[in-house]
Amino acid sequence: MIQSDTNPHIKVNIHEHILEIEIDRREKKNALTSSMYQALTNGILHGEANPEVHVIFLHAQNDMFTSGNDLNEFINSGQADASAAFNFLKIIANLKKPLVAAVGGKAIGIGTTLLLHCDFVIASEDAQFQLPFVNLGLSPEGASSYILPIIAGTKLSNELLMLGNYFDSQTAYRAGIINQICPKEELMENAKEVCRQLASKPVLSLQSSKKLLKEHHLNAINETIENEFNEFIVLLQQPAAKEILLAFVEKRPPNRELFKPISTS
Repeated sequence: MIQSDTNPHIKVNIHEHILEIEIDRREKKNALTSSMYQALTNGILHGEANPEVHVIFLHAQNDMFTSGNDLNEFINSGQADASAAFNFLKIIANLKKPLVAAVGGKAIGIGTTLLLHCDFVIASEDAQFQLPFVNLGLSPEGASSYILPIIAGTKLSNELLMLGNYFDSQTAYRAGIINQICPKEELMENAKEVCRQLASKPVLSLQSSKKLLKEHHLNAINETIENEFNEFIVLLQQPAAKEILLAFVEKRPPNRELFKPISTS
């Protein structure tokens, strides 16, 4: 395993026609910064362009996936950090090669929305997922407002996106976010076995199948990613989001009076 050229917390390796990318910032619960998003994007684009790579495999550790955006950085960089995440999501939404993810521990925010663009997701029995955007005064990202109702149904999508509570692997499986649940000790090997199976298939046939499976939705997915990003940026400037993020950094309850819309009268 080698470190990314652009960030020490993103490790990239190629073996058996599989490009493997590991998120490794355990001391910060694998929270993602703008430079980490850039390194992830660079690694994935390298895999997409390299003819020796047949499959891309994204993971962290078997007890920790990612806590989402690094909110301490996010409160300072704001739109710049959101743009880095947005660019990463656009890249994985449009990949031609299969993308496999292994999820153990917590997958929060983009840690869950990115899974909607993976072709196979293997999760441990104790994995936890969360789409906390409303709780942060923000809106959905990564075309989750389009994809989730299709794969999970409207009612479950409302529950996951509007309440923003944690949900378990069984719920993620029921929602169509993950393919397989396994014991934590078997997570990486099970995911690697899926990668090996995919890597052994005829490359053009595999990519053609993925294209045919996705092309009817791809324009809508890209449009929704754009629309969600625009909405996200507007809400990021509102008092509610600013107060929630500041309260998080200052480790205090937010002032809920600021959750109310600003009166225009």
